[in-house]
Amino acid sequence: MSIDYISIGKRIKEIRTAKGWTQAKLAEESGVEPSNISHIERAATKLSLPTMVNIANALGVTLDEIAYGSLVKSSHVSVRMIDDILSDCSQEELKSLAEVLKTTKSVLRNK
Repeated sequence: MSIDYISIGKRIKEIRTAKGWTQAKLAEESGVEPSNISHIERAATKLSLPTMVNIANALGVTLDEIAYGSLVKSSHVSVRMIDDILSDCSQEELKSLAEVLKTTKSVLRNK
């Protein structure tokens, strides 16, 4: 079984850009050299397992998602984006936002 470094690089880039991160930000968060992030995303270099673990941890995804993708990519990306937005909220803020979200969803569906 061969490793598809092109697909892995594309998935890393897709997840990174969905988070609104630059290559420099991913490098900083993962401890990987910025030039290596570029090389990995373009499959110009093979990444080691420890590097892939560091990148996955920084992006908040599993190795499985990086190596093989996800059947519901857009859903995972959306959930991650929402999680990032809400990560610094208090419990009280989360409760209020949940109510706003329920109301907004109802309004959108009843257009």
